[in-house]
Amino acid sequence: MSKVVAFGEIMLRLSTERHLRFSQAKEFGASYGGGEFNVCVSLANYGVNAEFVTRLPENEIGFSALKEMRKMNVESHNIVYGGERLGIYFLETGAGTRGSNVVYDRAHSSMATIEKGIIDWEKVLEGATWFHWSGITPAISQSAAQACLEAIKVAYKLGITISCDLNYRSKLWQYGKTPSEVMPELLQYSNVILGDIDTAYFMLGIPKVNPNYQDEKSLPVLYSKLFDLIPNLKTVATTLRYSVSASHQRIGGVLFDGKAIYQAAVKEVTPVVDRVGSGDAFMGGLIYGLQHYQNNNQRALDFAVAACCLKHTIAGDYNLVTLKEVENMIDGDSAGLVSR
Repeated sequence: MSKVVAFGEIMLRLSTERHLRFSQAKEFGASYGGGEFNVCVSLANYGVNAEFVTRLPENEIGFSALKEMRKMNVESHNIVYGGERLGIYFLETGAGTRGSNVVYDRAHSSMATIEKGIIDWEKVLEGATWFHWSGITPAISQSAAQACLEAIKVAYKLGITISCDLNYRSKLWQYGKTPSEVMPELLQYSNVILGDIDTAYFMLGIPKVNPNYQDEKSLPVLYSKLFDLIPNLKTVATTLRYSVSASHQRIGGVLFDGKAIYQAAVKEVTPVVDRVGSGDAFMGGLIYGLQHYQNNNQRALDFAVAACCLKHTIAGDYNLVTLKEVENMIDGDSAGLVSR
């Protein structure tokens, strides 16, 4: 049985209600979320043994986050405690032509102050078949980047499949390092990467490009450059988002395995309930698809795109859908009829 271990930060999410602006809000809806944890929730919903590793403050807010992990059926046996606070992010949900806005409050959080050597990765990764990280963790602090690299190196030594969602967040890289100074060393061990081609080029420190994802002749050349620079890379995928408005998205996807390009049909998603976490839903779907539809990259990609589309219909960070619901959407059931 496969076991996926993910490493990152879980945060308290404070959202304005009814699409209000921050300046209008008299109250905020409280929930939890975070890129890597959201992936674990998706996988747990699909029946995969998923474990989340993080550092929490030893206070009631930290304990509440731990209860949230257990509530979502995500293993939490290797949580470490320390630091002063749980990271927070504030969300102002957009509507129509007004986009959403995120304000981070995660400086000096327990994860931002984590250091290498705190987690016994040999013990944590025993029995794991897959390790997942994202570009968010090395963005929050230099010590978090070092802890992430430590985990990646152990996973690589143990022969575990390693995946990364590039997840570039310009608001987070504030500690004096640029992505191109940090990410190349971490990425060299990864087997599966999710991200835009231009973002990958940017993080690897090479001139950015403006890819045409509809041009199947040019894509292999652009993706192949990543394979040249990342020696262990086997699969790279990109979520295609065409934003008509904050309430109407068109979602597709591309996958390249070093040999062939796979394209998923673009799907209309309207109205959008909550876009946050949709990329994590794609990542969770991709990990599941690559594990369970081996030798069928088209099915794996279609699963990831369907999962991403469904997440847009669900409030909160998590993709609270079942395996059957995703598979039904792949097979053409997207009418939203009542299940009786």
